[in-house]
Amino acid sequence: MNNPIGIISMQYVRPFTNAALPYLKKTRELGFDFIELLVPEPGDDLDPGEVRRICEGEGLDIVLAARVNLQRSIASEDAGHRQGGLDYLKFCIDAAEEVGARIIGGPLYGEPLVFAGRPPFPWTADQIATRAKRTIDGLAEVAPLAAAAGKVFGLEPLNRFETDIVNTTAQANEIVDAVGSPGLGVMLDTFHMNMEERSIPDAIRAAGDRLVHFQANENHRGFPGTGNMDWTAISRALHQVGYQGPVSLEPFRREDDRVALPIAHWRAPHEDEDGKLRAGLGLIRSALAFAEVNH
Repeated sequence: MNNPIGIISMQYVRPFTNAALPYLKKTRELGFDFIELLVPEPGDDLDPGEVRRICEGEGLDIVLAARVNLQRSIASEDAGHRQGGLDYLKFCIDAAEEVGARIIGGPLYGEPLVFAGRPPFPWTADQIATRAKRTIDGLAEVAPLAAAAGKVFGLEPLNRFETDIVNTTAQANEIVDAVGSPGLGVMLDTFHMNMEERSIPDAIRAAGDRLVHFQANENHRGFPGTGNMDWTAISRALHQVGYQGPVSLEPFRREDDRVALPIAHWRAPHEDEDGKLRAGLGLIRSALAFAEVNH
């Protein structure tokens, strides 16, 4: 199994601006094959063309993560917000072309909960069906555009505290199958799966060839190997479905355990983490290799 392994840019700094471009070379030096960047916004101090030039020179690929919100939600009750969601996903296709990325992943439907300050709402059965239809209709409009541009969207389920649209692999599979376009696949993140799936390996097997992007994260989102994830079983399931796509690491800092600390928030590291990043990369790469030779 020769999966490219990468890291999300927020591991270094947020926001990722032109001042952070040296981290692209550092990513390659650490042994990673790609970097996962947030989709650049028009107002960002980041030159997409320069990002592409540096990455091509370093032999570093790029995966993009969509930046949806309540005003960019194809599932919204608000028609203007639904149009905002469609316009944004179309913009993501252009942004991917500009930086040289093929995959655009994330909760493409919009509708964040806690991170948008929106509490859960007791939707009726009819409202749930309508929101699902809006999600499918919106993705059915943009997925063929992505495919025509040589791109693919990765639909990511999030845990129940972060969204009330797509929480499980089965739900993501249902939407991808309903859309039926090569421009849309499933993206899975083991952090969310740990909360929502009865079995992470079984969920991976259920996703099968729909899977286009995979995030290998610990249950507490720390460095791989420091939590309770069974990387042997997870890697075996990836091998069983023939997954050859990218695997990204998204370790958030967890060294500070003070009472009342907002641990859901990203914060800068207080130490040189190169050793931990290399160790996490080595663990995941070894688990994938072990699954291949012991299938």
